Amino acid sequence: MSRTHAFVICAYKKSPYLEFCIRSLRRQKVKSDIYLVTSTPSEYIDKLAEKYRIPVFVRDGESSLKEDWLFGWRLAGKDHSLVTIAHQDDKYHPNYTEELLKAYETYPDMTVFCSDYVVLRTEEGILSDGTVYPGGTKMVTGDLVRFVKKILRLPLRLRKIADQTWVKKSVLMFGNSICCPSCTYNHDFIGDDMFASDMEFALDWENLYELAMKPGRFICAETPLIAYRVHDGATTKQCIEDNRRSQDEIAMFQKMWPEWMVKILMRYYKKAYENYES
Repeated sequence: MSRTHAFVICAYKKSPYLEFCIRSLRRQKVKSDIYLVTSTPSEYIDKLAEKYRIPVFVRDGESSLKEDWLFGWRLAGKDHSLVTIAHQDDKYHPNYTEELLKAYETYPDMTVFCSDYVVLRTEEGILSDGTVYPGGTKMVTGDLVRFVKKILRLPLRLRKIADQTWVKKSVLMFGNSICCPSCTYNHDFIGDDMFASDMEFALDWENLYELAMKPGRFICAETPLIAYRVHDGATTKQCIEDNRRSQDEIAMFQKMWPEWMVKILMRYYKKAYENYES
């Protein structure tokens, strides 16, 4: 059991995918502590936690992605150097922790570890009582968005200089090329204060941008160590539909580019929405 690293699952309401996520963390070749945090406590969450012997911690207050993440981050960071904020809809490859710890051993100044990913597209149905249940799931191949992100991450292959601010910022300049649920952060370097952004969709992007300007190294494993699930109930999908995604992306590009460049980037960047709308 690795005492260096912990997974924190942020559980929200009654996700039909939560158990898949828990199983993937339990099946890691190198075992880590697992915490489950929620601001929407329920019998459903408690039963899954009991089944897999995972402690549950409830955050009081209105449900908030940012506050839930921060609650879990501070909780796990008390006893662990490395913390992964695990998304309840996604699945982690059995080698995830093993690859993470290898990278940390080689680069102890690593502030962010991330990896490539595969996309799972899941159809959903809704029962009369409002319960969502997953239908067919297929792995997306030939994903253009994923390919572009892989290209944008090329500077991180230069691991010996991946502690340089310009290298870290370069992978964020044309969009967030880093898959959020694949990220593990180094609490020893960062401390309790994280996720200071007021954004909803681009919370992780702005957080990475802030970390890029601080000491530490970004390490990316360019093998898929996570299966990222796309479905109608996902926060990403909801942010597209109510325009939050567009607003946040414009705000992020404005941090890095003049207004004329922002307009050009957004014109092409919006095409990525088709990956979720189709």
